[in-house]
Amino acid sequence: MRILVDTQALLWWLMDSERLGAKARRIFVSGEPVVSPVVLWEIAIKASLGKLSADVSEVSRVIAEQGLERLGISDRHMISLQALPFHHRDPFGRMLIAQSEAEAMPLLTSDTKIARYGIAILDSTK
Repeated sequence: MRILVDTQALLWWLMDSERLGAKARRIFVSGEPVVSPVVLWEIAIKASLGKLSADVSEVSRVIAEQGLERLGISDRHMISLQALPFHHRDPFGRMLIAQSEAEAMPLLTSDTKIARYGIAILDSTK
């Protein structure tokens, strides 16, 4: 099963953080995770604002090195995004929700606000 991962889950995986739960770790080990360019976009924005200490080029390199599947952004994702209610105002989260919905792919996240959208969620802390 392909599983879309959010920025926090990916960063926890790359940093080998204890915050990433055992089930979430198994997702990364199994080869099921899918990474959206939205994740790199969020890392780039937050790093440029000084809110995150990460190098987007290094993260991109490691994603490729680990052979993680990449998902592009399509028109279907934009159509899904436009139809989303505003339960969640974070633009990165909203785009991941739209991609998850359009691709019928669960989202690995610790963001509890996302549950309001009715998409399949896997808790990255478990």
